[in-house]
Amino acid sequence: MPHGAPQNKVLLKHWLLAIRPKTLPASVAPVVVGSAIAHSQHGFAPLPALASLAVALLLQIAVNLTNDYFDHIKGVDTEERLGPVRVTQSGLIPPARVRAAMVIALILSLLPGMYLILRGGWPLAGVAMASIAAALAYSGGPYPLASHGLGDICVFIFFGPVAVCGTYYVQTLQVTGLSVWVGVIFGLLITAILVVNNLRDIKTDGKSGKRTLAVILGTRGTQVEYIMLLLGAYVLPFVLIGKGLVSPWVLLCYLSFPLAVKLCREVWQNPAGAGLNMVLAKTARLTLIYSFLLSLALLLPNLLVRLGPHYSRSLNILGAFPFFLITFPHT
Repeated sequence: MPHGAPQNKVLLKHWLLAIRPKTLPASVAPVVVGSAIAHSQHGFAPLPALASLAVALLLQIAVNLTNDYFDHIKGVDTEERLGPVRVTQSGLIPPARVRAAMVIALILSLLPGMYLILRGGWPLAGVAMASIAAALAYSGGPYPLASHGLGDICVFIFFGPVAVCGTYYVQTLQVTGLSVWVGVIFGLLITAILVVNNLRDIKTDGKSGKRTLAVILGTRGTQVEYIMLLLGAYVLPFVLIGKGLVSPWVLLCYLSFPLAVKLCREVWQNPAGAGLNMVLAKTARLTLIYSFLLSLALLLPNLLVRLGPHYSRSLNILGAFPFFLITFPHT
């Protein structure tokens, strides 16, 4: 290992680099909002919710380790990389240890996963197998999804509808239109995190032969993709209101809109360089903030009603308040 740490000097900070904590909101947000939907419909179950969170975090860690390992093995990661340090390519952790950690994370995900399968039945078994297969096939295998322009759709599906509906299903044993629509929203937001990552790496990925969707679309096309993904996440709440699936409180999500606008501006004006690392972290933060705001919006109507008849009359007035959030000037 020419410039890395000795094998017996692998430190905790190196493993933290490997699991990439700044990306973990992508696995937390869908579980938070899926549980909020369940709670709003009086179906919240704490243990399945916690198990879903554990599975989501462990699979996210496994994916990050898989990318770190296989991108080094396949020669994708080089000295020219602009993103955060990859521990395998830099020599901080030997490849064998990274591969072993990846396997351990996948095995550990099966422990809470088995509980969820026992609770949810065979549909959850199919979801579990597909999720593990996607985690491995994303960067590994004979046909890496990320290297053939399929990473974005893979992330959209598994971090969006699958994650939200799965979390909701293990608590209520059903899937509703609301859980699917909310899954689409978070699929858009979390895919945007990946888009920033791939926009930053367009040049190095192109040189190594890794044809991400960003490489295929080019810089301008990828910038447009990012903006459309975030725009979609802020348009869909109106669809939910129009379908009668949620109250106007869902527009509380617009409290995060100024951050989304700022991020779109940054991506449009600075489409290259290591500065996109901060945009990636902020996009992950936006996703988490949006999930908390949406969860609050889902829980508020029931909470206000429970406060007693005195507050019921106020609910109709207060319920109109979120509409002002989209017209009130933000600074």
